[in-house]
Amino acid sequence: MPVLTVEWVGAPPPDGLAQRLADAAGLALGTPPGRTWVRLRHLTPARYAENDVARAPEPVFVELLVRAPTDAPTVGRLTRALARACDRSPEQVHVLVLPAAAGRMFFGGVPVE
Repeated sequence: MPVLTVEWVGAPPPDGLAQRLADAAGLALGTPPGRTWVRLRHLTPARYAENDVARAPEPVFVELLVRAPTDAPTVGRLTRALARACDRSPEQVHVLVLPAAAGRMFFGGVPVE
């Protein structure tokens, strides 16, 4: 049930990126087909900045919602997989792991256990 919200900074993301991200995340997290969801958002470079940097790099920000807490090796594996899918270095992919979804997330009114 992983849900990833991906914010792409830069030129418009390439066609098919959302599917590549979903496939890469599903493989990295070991989920069966149809069980990893990706929402892809675009942020133009004009709407992103870093302090004291004239031309900021173009990172990818990821919020990860999973059923139960996850560990650092899993997040590292996911980061590398997403970086490959985005054609960016892993150093440009920043993952925020949200609190566990069990008991807080509902699909069609049914709680995630």
